[in-house]
Amino acid sequence: MSTRVVSVEFQDNVAVVTVDNPPVNTITAAVREGLFQAADQIRAQPGVKAVVLLCKGSTFFSGADINEFSGPPKEEEYRRLFAQWEGMSVPVVAGMHGTVLGGGLELSLACHYRVAAPGTRLGLPEVTLGIIPGAGGTQRMPRLIGVEKTLELILSGRPVDAAKAVELGFVDAVIEGDLAQGTIEFAKRLVAEGKGPRRTSERNVDPATATDEIIARLTEQAKKQYPNRQAPFFAIDAVRASLRLPLEEGLKYEEELANRSKATTEAKALIHVFFAERETRKIPGLPADVKARPVQKAGVVGAGTMGGGIAICFANAGIPVTVLDATREALDRGLKRVEETFDSMVKRGRITAEDKAKRMSLIRGTLDYADFADADVIIEAVFEDMNLKKKVFAELDRVAKPGAVLATNTSTLDIDEIASSVSRPQDVIGMHFFSPANVMPLLEVVRTDRTGPETLRTVMDLAKPLRKTPVLAKVCYGFIGNRMMEGYAREAQRMVLEGATPRQVDSALERFGMAMGILAVFDMAGVDVGVNVHKANADKYPPDPTYYQADLALYEAGRLGQKTGKGYYRYEPGDRTRYDDPEAIELIRARAKKLGVEPREHTEEEILERCLYPLMNEGFKILEEGVALRASDIDVVWTSGYGFPRYRGGPMFYAETIGLKTLLDGMLKYREIFGPMHWEPAPLLVKLVKEGKSIADWERSRT
Repeated sequence: MSTRVVSVEFQDNVAVVTVDNPPVNTITAAVREGLFQAADQIRAQPGVKAVVLLCKGSTFFSGADINEFSGPPKEEEYRRLFAQWEGMSVPVVAGMHGTVLGGGLELSLACHYRVAAPGTRLGLPEVTLGIIPGAGGTQRMPRLIGVEKTLELILSGRPVDAAKAVELGFVDAVIEGDLAQGTIEFAKRLVAEGKGPRRTSERNVDPATATDEIIARLTEQAKKQYPNRQAPFFAIDAVRASLRLPLEEGLKYEEELANRSKATTEAKALIHVFFAERETRKIPGLPADVKARPVQKAGVVGAGTMGGGIAICFANAGIPVTVLDATREALDRGLKRVEETFDSMVKRGRITAEDKAKRMSLIRGTLDYADFADADVIIEAVFEDMNLKKKVFAELDRVAKPGAVLATNTSTLDIDEIASSVSRPQDVIGMHFFSPANVMPLLEVVRTDRTGPETLRTVMDLAKPLRKTPVLAKVCYGFIGNRMMEGYAREAQRMVLEGATPRQVDSALERFGMAMGILAVFDMAGVDVGVNVHKANADKYPPDPTYYQADLALYEAGRLGQKTGKGYYRYEPGDRTRYDDPEAIELIRARAKKLGVEPREHTEEEILERCLYPLMNEGFKILEEGVALRASDIDVVWTSGYGFPRYRGGPMFYAETIGLKTLLDGMLKYREIFGPMHWEPAPLLVKLVKEGKSIADWERSRT
């Protein structure tokens, strides 16, 4: 039998079932239908002594079809399918390779034996999408490895390799060499040794793996690891049920909890971000026949923290990169930092010493622009000064080969102006990395009015080997992320002028789910960085004498954040712990008094509204102006680059979660209190509320 995706062959009384559903063998409806048919065919074939289940391509089943999550529940169909395979009267062996996640791993658990190629990665990451394993993972896995290990696997959200899976006990062997042949030989040995089916459903869960102490520890871990989340606790409940319920009842209880988890805002938000990240690479209007230029060599101007991080990205991708700085001292200092970063990766087990040596060999330093002559892409990463950047681009224009991409890492400056200073504006584009560049996944790709389609395609495609999520933006002050940051951070600073403590503001934001409170972020990045940006762009801000004055008060007192041990907080040498500092509070209050800022009491609700409402409101302006292609792109920028909680879906998704009218009413409420300078609702927000429409309605009308 052969369907489009599932085939069955018989080799010496072994039925070999092979699934080929590229690109990653997702368990789609067609795959499930093929597997049902394959099970029927095997039962009808006389003389079959064993069954082997394999997948072609880069991986065994990578998981369930996430596109089905928003449709009718499929758990009952999965139960029937898996029961067909588990109920076989001969041993069934799953031969796994690649990345085996979620439903893919759950299908293997319904087989009687499991083997894997070296390096195979296996896991149950559902809680990272706000859901729980819903195809038997919470019931079959505890019968193999116990409740404690199952919950550790589920709560971590991270896959383990094949060797660890053998150690844990849910994989039987690692197959060296040809996986298909090795799995067939494994099955034949089972037959020769008289070993029949070994059904997971017939095993019992060891109660010693689910003591009150173990459950309490894992519950406490989940509270810390997943604040404001529900899925981990659904998972704990489901896995614990495996101890008291027979498999069939346990599977039905799992289904109930799985469907409850899918109905949560958390799950909808996380799945929204999952798809949004895949959508960012789709560029409307970019002809399909436009091809990316090959990128085999790269250059970076500036060996500072950002330039060094960008160089590491290229080296990690296996692309040779030349780093230039103005002086030997600055260059050597930068290359030393790069090596220290690799040393840290070795120490943490992220790479081997051999990996480090190979990657360092791809990075070379220079003081001469002529060494960029053969680079395919060159990224400028110098200080945020327009005159300096124009000087750099003049040099790049002189030495770079025709067709080389000339990119700037600027976070705020006008890239159209930079492009106008060279003879090849079609090759100029923004590549805004986020610090630390070798860690943060976001890459804002900023096209000018004259950026060529090949340049754009090259950079969007380059993001993949650099392991970045690219989001396209048009030129404006701050692009997407930093433009939206203005109002968010402005209100945080304004509230400390009004008497809120830095801890009060940051704690409210962190309890909401932000990775770090914004005032702590300023301390980490350097208070002087923000001050310098605001001084350089003073003409772009409203005539508000209190604008970003908390920063300025600290800056003038020499409190630059972690690097000086004092900023909004106090820090001990070598310790990033934030300590409240009365001196900082007094400096800020003195500045407030000088500016005539009236003291005000701040509830946690007000702190969140005053920080988040301007942020979301600016998103509507950006969307209407076409700075961002899609509302979901804005969500990706903030969840990937600014620490906005993924389980809230990003600012635009969150705006619809609370209701657009709620956001509009909030903007109007604070406009009444503080005036219209900072609190004027975005026209698009007003329009959507008036017409009773959603962001999706508006986007559909535009296309």
